[in-house]
Parts: sequence; structure tokens; C-alpha cells
Amino acid sequence: MTASDDAIELAGVAARAAVAKKALDPVAFDVSERLAITDLFLIITATNERQVGAVVDGVEEALLKIGRKPVRREGDRENRWVLLDYLDLVIHVQHSEERALYALERLWKDCPRVDLGELEAPAE
Repeated sequence: MTASDDAIELAGVAARAAVAKKALDPVAFDVSERLAITDLFLIITATNERQVGAVVDGVEEALLKIGRKPVRREGDRENRWVLLDYLDLVIHVQHSEERALYALERLWKDCPRVDLGELEAPAE
């Protein structure tokens, strides 16, 4: 089983919204073979707590525009690691220190990476 096209499209929208808020290093993993609860993990880095909050808000706004609301949101009090659960897509917005410490990429390295497409707006 592989990630649904809908989950991949959502991940792309979320990643572009995050990059627009100056997020770093978005990476998506197809975890559908390993987990029954979701298709994709999207991992995003922000450099400070305020930016984590801004990235989360930007991602939520972008996905709300296409009719998607998270079923669960966790970690937004400290803004060090915020999890947004969209059922078939789980988004982890992590402070750079948390990303280095928990190394989710290492944990999910056996899962295929998903191409998120072009993430930055074309230069004018």
C-alpha cells in the first residue's frame, strides 16, 4: 500500500505554506506500509518558538482554504514541536533543536521519501 494522491497533494500544499513562512528542510515520508493510522509524515523545521507558531498558522490557513481542518493539534503551548493530524497526513513542525534531538528522519529512514514538488515561488 502506498500513500494516497490526496495525502501527497496535502503535503505539498502544507510544505509550500511552511516555506512561505521561512520554514526549513521540509521532508515527507510515506509511512503507509508501517502505520495503519496515517499515510504520510511531513517534517518541517523552524528556528524559534515564534516561527513554529507562524508556520503552524500558515499551514493551517493554507489547508483550510482547500477545505481541510486538522482533527487534532498538539504541542502549541510551548511551540517547540507542534503536531497537526489530518488523518492521512501528520505534520510535525519542530524547533530546530527538537528536530536534531529526536531525528525523525533517522527513525523513518526505511520509508520512501515523497517528492514535494517545487516549494518556493519563482523568482521575479
